[in-house]
Amino acid sequence: MERRGQGNKGEESGGYEEIGVVDWRGRASNPEKHGGMRAASFVLGLQAFEIMGIAAVGNNLITYVINEMHFPLSKSANIVTNFIGTVFLLTLLGGFLSDSYLGSFWTMLIFGFVELSGFILLSVQAHLPQLKPPECNNMVENGDDCIEAKGFKAFIFYLALYLVALGSGCVKPNMIAHGADQFNRDNPKHSKTLSSYFNAAYFAFSMGELIALTLLVWVQTHSGMDVGFGVSAAAMAMGLITLVSGTLFYRNKPPQGTILTPIAQVFVAAILKRKQRFPPSPHMLHGSQNHVLDDSIATSKFKFLDKACIKIEDGNNLKENPWRLCTVEQVQQVKILLSVLPIFACTIVFNAILAQLQTFSVQQGSSMNTHLTGNFHIPPASLQAIPYIILIFLVPLYDTFFVPFARKLTGNVSGISPLQRIGFGLFAATFSMVAAATMEEKRRNAAMNEGKIISIFWITPQFLIFGLSEMFTAVGLVEFFYKQSSKGMQAFLTAITYFSYSFGFYLSSILVSVVNKISSSSSSQGWLKDNDLNKDRLDLFYWMLAALSFINFLNYLFWAGWWYSYKPPSSSIPHQSDGHGEQFLGSTGFNSSKVVVDVNNIIP
Repeated sequence: MERRGQGNKGEESGGYEEIGVVDWRGRASNPEKHGGMRAASFVLGLQAFEIMGIAAVGNNLITYVINEMHFPLSKSANIVTNFIGTVFLLTLLGGFLSDSYLGSFWTMLIFGFVELSGFILLSVQAHLPQLKPPECNNMVENGDDCIEAKGFKAFIFYLALYLVALGSGCVKPNMIAHGADQFNRDNPKHSKTLSSYFNAAYFAFSMGELIALTLLVWVQTHSGMDVGFGVSAAAMAMGLITLVSGTLFYRNKPPQGTILTPIAQVFVAAILKRKQRFPPSPHMLHGSQNHVLDDSIATSKFKFLDKACIKIEDGNNLKENPWRLCTVEQVQQVKILLSVLPIFACTIVFNAILAQLQTFSVQQGSSMNTHLTGNFHIPPASLQAIPYIILIFLVPLYDTFFVPFARKLTGNVSGISPLQRIGFGLFAATFSMVAAATMEEKRRNAAMNEGKIISIFWITPQFLIFGLSEMFTAVGLVEFFYKQSSKGMQAFLTAITYFSYSFGFYLSSILVSVVNKISSSSSSQGWLKDNDLNKDRLDLFYWMLAALSFINFLNYLFWAGWWYSYKPPSSSIPHQSDGHGEQFLGSTGFNSSKVVVDVNNIIP
């Protein structure tokens, strides 16, 4: 980054330009014409439409797989979980391709059409009897006679499903990264607006989820899955049209070449030179000249990597191989990547709790009185819409009132720092499980001792609390990772935040298996062995998750403190205070076009 004169740049630019940012023709972007919330709003439109389409498919997929494709229940459940897991795993591919070769815009456009083709193929298969097994009623006693989809029909189904997974996985991280790229983090005005953008992105996500869980699922139920998949395709098409409509307004960050090779070079060089001694002067380190630490973390940790910068003086003045000699800038980038991993790991338990709300809590709702009136009842799966109904009101209030108020107290452009926001969300998640455990005790006692079936509204608190928790944790995590990312790694680090979902769902499956095995005895089959919740002890499982969540929160406090301690003792440009005596490092983040490293902090 570079700050330039105070010429006629207009109020929007504030006299700040960013080197290496271009318009759609590849020319240097104009701060008066490109970027800002106007450009980001087109990306927000894509985000709302994309999540609308993918969520409608994911939430009702198991119904289609069982009723239309005639797969067994266990296989159907695996198909759904594998599909969701694959979507989040492929976010890393999307981030890598974007940062290394394609750029965010072209990655979204190309893989958006891949996702659209998957939706269309699903709709075509659901509509044409020739592409499905013969109809049958698999709910009656002779349901075993239903013919499972095999051969070409199964191939079409899996092809369509994983086209959607590939497209969605590669699009997701780039929507956040490209939208955030519309703001110059060196511009104080843009820095404030960037924080609002992350809140707006979660608002768009909530709107998309809410429409998918209500309107689109209703269409699938009453008009058929072929129409439902077709509506998902239409939503994705609208999203792509919205994305393309903003082409003239985008500021684009070109890809920087492969991001994995420079990272690997640092580790290889550090290992090869592990026995080397540091030079007497830190300025003898490769690439250390004229660099002063700014907007980066301190170099006091991971010191073994610093040896990758040691130049070997043999009198021949031969240029060393890049796999044996790296710059200080390269080492700093690797240190940033390593330093954010503990924060990422602390969100895995959080996402394991999310998995419970999408599985066991829905099963809880099925065991309760779902009738709102005599003729109208609430589908238990629709309970997942409750947090989003609240959040579409809460997120604008948070950004409009809380952030400006907190900003005056803390001096932080985001009101509270992303790390503080994550911490509050992780803490609140504990109470979501406390509410779930308390309610399950009440439901079970009423059913077992009094023969009563209580109202489904008793389980709304756990969804509401977790919705609030997710607003803080999910948005804070994305903002934190994006702002700490180095130039050329914004989409990849954003993809890591989605990667946490996969680990969370896998951890949930492991916990269920381990708990059942440990709690099983000769007189009991385990807490979660039976399909009857009145015989299971789901309440004890929830209490265990509440304890695990609180322990995870304490673990997070340790790593957040470690992060704050992992900063430079001095800086040529003052850092922004978070209002608690700690220097907040996320206001402008780290970028390799303005890498400034205090080499005096590198060697002991």
